[in-house]
Amino acid sequence: MSSTQADQITDGINRFIDLANGLKDEGFDVNVVATALMSASCVYSTYAAGGNEGGLTESGVDKVTEAYKKELTRIQQVKRANAGKV
Repeated sequence: MSSTQADQITDGINRFIDLANGLKDEGFDVNVVATALMSASCVYSTYAAGGNEGGLTESGVDKVTEAYKKELTRIQQVKRANAGKV
C-alpha cells in the first residue's frame, strides 16, 4: 500500500487506466470506456458525498461538478506543461 494519500491517488489512477486499457484491448471503443469510467466515477462520487441513501441535492451536484472541473483543468495544465505548451 502506498504511504501517502498522493501516492494512493496515483496508484488508484494507474489502476483505473490499466483497467480502461484492458477493456480497450478487449475491443471496447475508447469512447465507451471513457463514458463508462465517467459514469462509474459519478456513481461512486455520489456515494462518497452523500452515502448510500438517496442522491445529491443540487448544491451537492454543483460541488462534485466543481471538483471534476478543477481536476480536469489541473490535468490539462500538466499535460500541456509536459508537452512544452504552457
